[in-house]
Amino acid sequence: MASKGENSSHEQPPLSYRTSIATHDQFIVWREFLWGGLAGAFGEGMMHPVDTLKTRLQSQIIMNAAQRQKSIPQMLRTVWVGDGLKGFYRGIAPGVTGSLATGATYFGVIESTKKWIEESHPNLGGHWVHFIAGAIGDTLGSFVYVPCEVIKQRMQIQGTSSSWSSFISRNSIPVKPRGDMYGYYTGMFQAGCSIWKEQGPKGLYAGYWSTLARDVPFAGLMVMFYEALKDLTEQGKKKFPQYGVNSSIEGLVLGGLAGGLSAYLTTPLDVVKTRLQVQGTTIKYKGWLDAVGQIWRKEGPEGFFRGSVPRVMWYIPASALTFMAVEFLRENFREKSKNDNAVSNLSIERKRSSSSVHEVREN
Repeated sequence: MASKGENSSHEQPPLSYRTSIATHDQFIVWREFLWGGLAGAFGEGMMHPVDTLKTRLQSQIIMNAAQRQKSIPQMLRTVWVGDGLKGFYRGIAPGVTGSLATGATYFGVIESTKKWIEESHPNLGGHWVHFIAGAIGDTLGSFVYVPCEVIKQRMQIQGTSSSWSSFISRNSIPVKPRGDMYGYYTGMFQAGCSIWKEQGPKGLYAGYWSTLARDVPFAGLMVMFYEALKDLTEQGKKKFPQYGVNSSIEGLVLGGLAGGLSAYLTTPLDVVKTRLQVQGTTIKYKGWLDAVGQIWRKEGPEGFFRGSVPRVMWYIPASALTFMAVEFLRENFREKSKNDNAVSNLSIERKRSSSSVHEVREN
């Protein structure tokens, strides 16, 4: 009887041990949310000046249609002369807030979504699973991200209060509620309250569908490219094991490549989104299709790729830093979890051994 009880104890782990595994799995899911949020905020904070340059380039025709469009060096000089260094960091608070939410949902939802899709739809190919998982994760984050994006971009094109006042007076633009242009925003919360008061939820979610039209393909493509590049890297490691690198460096390189390629391919969608969110002076769009039509007629194909260089310049390092941070956290916490599980298993085996010895002594 003693041996039977001993065998059953080996076959069925204690309830407390099974409960700890379930709790550990839930902790891993929440940990993905935390890692993604921190990594997203980190990437946005580091690359915000480049994003400001991209926004200025894409929206300059809205601010002054008559003026000749500026190149990247010319826009850099304009921001620096008019606003100084702080001009490049206008809107960083809503930018980091939005990236925090998007990063958390993006990485937090991706893993669980991939497993669910693979189990419920095993016929789907691996790349399609990655695309859908990335798209779902980014869509969930859009409810927080889009209002933050609207506030961020409006603050970016305004620059400092002195340069904005100079621009308004120089171009004789009326600044009134329901007028052609919004007033100066002193900060994230004041901007949010002002937009809500003047335009309601519609103002905060301006360009929502165009944002999804840009971000869903972008997020899906980035995950798909990243996973495909990881597969190629794994094959390379098997052929050339002497050239292996740690997961952090791998995340840095592959994340940058995946982010840069996805960013360039979705630049036309980003241009349309930016125009819809910052419109308000000389040019107004009735909707997504109207914006596409006006850009094509007035600027041609070149208009859809305006700001593509700073966009790619932003996403290569931002994606690289984000994936590096996530892989670093995963690798380090995974090792810690393995050690903790080893200790737990060892203690359980000791308890079993001691109980077996106790039973033998009793017999």
